[in-house]
Amino acid sequence: MKNKLQISIRVIAAVFLLASVSACRKEQPKKDDVTNGYENPSSAMKGLYVLNEGNFGSNKASLDFYDFASGLYTRNLFGAVNPTVTLGLGDSGNDVKIYGSKMYVVVNGSNKLEILNAKTAKEVSKLDISNPRYVTFYKNFAYITSYDGFVAVVDTAATSVIKTKITVGSQPEEMAVVGSKLYVANSGGYNAPNYERTISVIDLTSNTEIKKIDVAINLNHLRSDQYGDLYVNSRGDYATIPSSIFVIDTKTDAVKKDFHLPTENFCIDGDNAYIFSYDYISKKSTYVKLNVKDETVLSNNFITDGTDNSIVLPFGIIADPSTGDIYISDAGDYKSPGKLYAFDKTGKSKFKIPLTTGDIPGHFVFLSK
Repeated sequence: MKNKLQISIRVIAAVFLLASVSACRKEQPKKDDVTNGYENPSSAMKGLYVLNEGNFGSNKASLDFYDFASGLYTRNLFGAVNPTVTLGLGDSGNDVKIYGSKMYVVVNGSNKLEILNAKTAKEVSKLDISNPRYVTFYKNFAYITSYDGFVAVVDTAATSVIKTKITVGSQPEEMAVVGSKLYVANSGGYNAPNYERTISVIDLTSNTEIKKIDVAINLNHLRSDQYGDLYVNSRGDYATIPSSIFVIDTKTDAVKKDFHLPTENFCIDGDNAYIFSYDYISKKSTYVKLNVKDETVLSNNFITDGTDNSIVLPFGIIADPSTGDIYISDAGDYKSPGKLYAFDKTGKSKFKIPLTTGDIPGHFVFLSK
């Protein structure tokens, strides 16, 4: 009886210890079989970083890496490279960009900007920023939107000091730089149903907001094309006002077209824009391809091999500028590991099976060779 009791106590203690470790540390890195991917030596890029958001409050943000030369996909790279960071990458990864030799990871729920070595993902420093959303760059400065209604300006050489805060609209989201102007999509997401409907225009020589452009409610993603135009999507009100995508002429700072296309996310590669949307009622997605030069619809489904039916919930998208390959992430049920799909420029799948990511994969950045 005494031996059985001692064994039971040891089992309980072991379970408790395992649970404690699991709660404090991220899962160890996992590598998918090389054959799950494909070798892509023709790309000018070394690989693709995938930032997984993780559900808000779950502390499950993670950073993965897909190596183009070997076809190897490594999960939770940040946790492996930075074992002393006790809470891992943090809560709700929201954006990732590379500028110079550093990679900048916006972690919304943890109120921080992680600054990493771009080649190794080793932590260089981190900066506390309240409610950060997206990051972009101009002349050695990083610009980070905060849902508190400002854009923080950080010297990329210092990496630890906020130089100034530029007041913009409520709950700003993504940004784009055109010339010496920074455009900021304001959402007003906390103010539903009284959403914001403007893009803030910031003069980067003085770091001041000089005007607002009225577009549509609840703006989100903002991207520039090679002709000086901006593309921005409105998420609508998720009820009676549908989402759409708009074109802004930065020469006049005026809206010149509404495509009246449902848009949840998109990317621009050369003359092509790839747009997807998901209908939560019908549970169906659309994948539209635009020509940004003449602003026309080229295809109502740029995925041509039927693989679109396998994607449960499209969430993130990016195109390789050197090959035209398109990567789309699938968030699935928001609770389990997601998937990563790849398509060539003709819309045909390049993976034998999709790669398994962390939870809610949504943001990407290419690493150059």
